[in-house]
Amino acid sequence: MTFVRVCGLGELEEDTPKRVELDGTPVSVVRTEGEVLAINDICSHANVSLSEGEVDDCHIECWLHGSRFDLRSGKPDALPATRPVPVYPVKIEGDDVLVSLTQES
Repeated sequence: MTFVRVCGLGELEEDTPKRVELDGTPVSVVRTEGEVLAINDICSHANVSLSEGEVDDCHIECWLHGSRFDLRSGKPDALPATRPVPVYPVKIEGDDVLVSLTQES
């Protein structure tokens, strides 16, 4: 599994998504509840950026229609989305946040 540095840990504000691109794939990196998580940045319902939405209780909400996705599993728990979005493994090395495009789910 290949990990790529996406940002420094200090660049992530709690519950504020940060959009990055890895090999052309948009990824939203989120520091929440003591974890750093990475999820595909495109809503499976409306094809808009999830990083523009709000984070609450380890979920990210799509700003356009209100679909909510679990940041750990990518599964939607609020309509209108019914399909999950990919989540990606994250490693922290010192102050570096690394993400792999290999999907966890």
